[in-house]
Amino acid sequence: MKTLEKIQNLLPIGYLYLVLMGILKESLLYYQLGINILKYSTIMDILISPIADLTANPVLLGPAVILFFILPFLIIRFLSAKSNKKWVQKISGLKNGAEALTVEHVKNHFSRLLFLFITVSLLSFFLGIGIGKGHSISEKIKNNRLEFHDKINFNTGESENVYIIGSNSVYYFYLTKGTKTIKIAPVGTIKNIELIDNKMFR
Repeated sequence: MKTLEKIQNLLPIGYLYLVLMGILKESLLYYQLGINILKYSTIMDILISPIADLTANPVLLGPAVILFFILPFLIIRFLSAKSNKKWVQKISGLKNGAEALTVEHVKNHFSRLLFLFITVSLLSFFLGIGIGKGHSISEKIKNNRLEFHDKINFNTGESENVYIIGSNSVYYFYLTKGTKTIKIAPVGTIKNIELIDNKMFR
């Protein structure tokens, strides 16, 4: 029962941490493209950003859950079971003083270790996406290596072949073929988007 209560108390903190990671990732990505994304985002965009990142690619969702949650839990559980071993105490930082280690002390120590492990893993994940994706897009723009697989049809009847950097509930961020200028279009001005070269059907 105590464990369940602890989890319930940690859930809001965990979600707040995910939201902060989502903001950090988006800011780092768009900063490398000269855009202050927070100026173009709503509160809802910020709140759902981390969930959108974690579920953006279903193929990677399973491995991500295993890597960031299940694997750390299993590793910490294994170390906790071997807490009487000197090598475990050394690598985990578990202090073994004059008195024998109590079950509660070991449990608390490895719970903190698990929390730290997951926190650092998620930080690395979001930092990696933000910095890596932003740098990749920036380099492709500089070297004219973007592939334009989409077509935006506007309400005015005009159309453009584009590379879509990203979007939120209010704006689309994209580049038009033949230019390095990033354009920001309100969602309401766009009639539809055509996937003219859908890689899933090649």
